[in-house]
Amino acid sequence: MDFSAMRQDELWDADAAGRYDTPGTGMFASEVLGPTVTRLAELAGAGGGRALEFAIGTGRVAVPLAEAGVDVTGIELSGAMIDQLRAKVDEATIPVIVGDMATATAPGTYTLVYLVFNTIANLLTQAEQVACFRNAARHLGPGGRFVIELWVPDLRRLPPGAPAAVFTSEPGYIGLDTYDPVDQHVVSHHFHFDETRQARLYRTPHRYIWPAELDLMAQLAGFGLESRHADWTGAEFTAESRSHVSVYRLPER
Repeated sequence: MDFSAMRQDELWDADAAGRYDTPGTGMFASEVLGPTVTRLAELAGAGGGRALEFAIGTGRVAVPLAEAGVDVTGIELSGAMIDQLRAKVDEATIPVIVGDMATATAPGTYTLVYLVFNTIANLLTQAEQVACFRNAARHLGPGGRFVIELWVPDLRRLPPGAPAAVFTSEPGYIGLDTYDPVDQHVVSHHFHFDETRQARLYRTPHRYIWPAELDLMAQLAGFGLESRHADWTGAEFTAESRSHVSVYRLPER
């Protein structure tokens, strides 16, 4: 299957949306969501700050952020993911514009635009990723911030001549990535299994981005790098960090 030819709304269908939420565990664990929401609320600004989430999905971050008092709007391409969000909150609480995060427009001006959990990599070309930065800039007022949470490509783990590496192995689940270093494409393979002989495979395509390349995309859209940390708690970003939270900011004038 040529995953690059599939639309994101086809990948994130009703089945994927139904399996996405894992309340209290994984990405939904309090130790993951707590620092994320706290940091985003600080960046949005107390008293009147407005936040726009690109690829809002089922509202994993947006719902608790809205509960923390931030005015949140979302952009989302997948109707199935929006349906899952609507089971939690209504349109008046968190408005959502249906569309691609690289091109869709939400009404108004925001103090913060954010993209969490590697989602910018769902855009499979460099041009689309640059367009995403420019779209964020269009939605922000002077001094506005664009925050991206993204993994660091881990090609050092690839044995010489091997195209794939296991990134997770635990009871009932194995995850491995296959790399195309020419186009910077990676397909994540998620194998879920039990004590039977049957297994379920789910695959997602991405275009990985080096931190320095991400910074250049930001410059092309008028942003400067304000900070980069290894996680939402502010841990130092080092050569061994497997992911980063990068905050880009527009000039005040």
